[in-house]
Amino acid sequence: MQRNHITYPIRQVNNGRVVMALGYFDGIHLGHQAVLAEASRLAEELQAKPAVMTFSPHPREVLGKEANLRFMTPLPEKMQLFEKQGLQHAYIMKFDEPFAKLSADQFVEEILLPLGVVGVVTGFNYRFGRFAAGTPQDLERLGQGRFVTRQVGPVLIDQVPVSSTRIREALTTGQVELANHMLGRPYRTRGTVIHGDKRGRLMGFPTANLQELYSYFPPNRGVYVVRVFHEQRQSYGIMNIGIRPTFTDPVPRERYEVHLLDFQGDLYDQVLDIEYLHYIRPEQKFPSMDALVEQIRIDRQQAIGWLSTHTSTTLV
Repeated sequence: MQRNHITYPIRQVNNGRVVMALGYFDGIHLGHQAVLAEASRLAEELQAKPAVMTFSPHPREVLGKEANLRFMTPLPEKMQLFEKQGLQHAYIMKFDEPFAKLSADQFVEEILLPLGVVGVVTGFNYRFGRFAAGTPQDLERLGQGRFVTRQVGPVLIDQVPVSSTRIREALTTGQVELANHMLGRPYRTRGTVIHGDKRGRLMGFPTANLQELYSYFPPNRGVYVVRVFHEQRQSYGIMNIGIRPTFTDPVPRERYEVHLLDFQGDLYDQVLDIEYLHYIRPEQKFPSMDALVEQIRIDRQQAIGWLSTHTSTTLV
């Protein structure tokens, strides 16, 4: 997949005829996937190349509505998922103040048409142009005689549309399996293993401590069953997200620690991909170290039991 970083005002990019899927696409959930699939179908109809346009940084950051946003799919992961969806071109539009001031008409005239767009596909709730005033109906009007437009309706789960907001709410409340259902795959984060204080090892449950996942939207604090990918290997484990309230840390900070059930070895400086499969319990403070160790044993057995009924994995 060819990646094109573009800034307004743009120079004409000669990638031939393209059908463009438009959106921010955080999560690339089932609703997003329907938009991307429709772009590929329309591209085949029009004998064009399927493409996608996303934006960086997030509009909410530029418009001062929110700082330090975290994402379900930071840009590198988003690009990988676009490629898996069969897109041939990805356009990463720099979202800055000059771009934010474009009207809906200007967006079409000064962005889409110079990129050789012959088709545009959006979700039912897509908005564009200054003050997000443009709608899919405006795109249809502005594109008449110049490009074909398609609008994709909502994907429903439990009679409610799938959305990035709904998935974040599910992750925040520990409903990771519902989030995974809406994503069409397990929620995943990535981090590098760093040196910790070795407390897990002293308790008999060695853990890999991950650097703070600044760019990822954090799931609810607590303990999860996870699948871990590292150096061409797949392992299962239990992961704790939280500030470890049982210990007295001078400056409490959120930590990400994973105990692998079927691996022993040195993981320092390795990059781990973590898939969240099942929420075991929320974070809690224990009255003693012994009580914490006993709870970890229970968590471990619950994880093994869950995996035995939901995967083909057999763990002792």
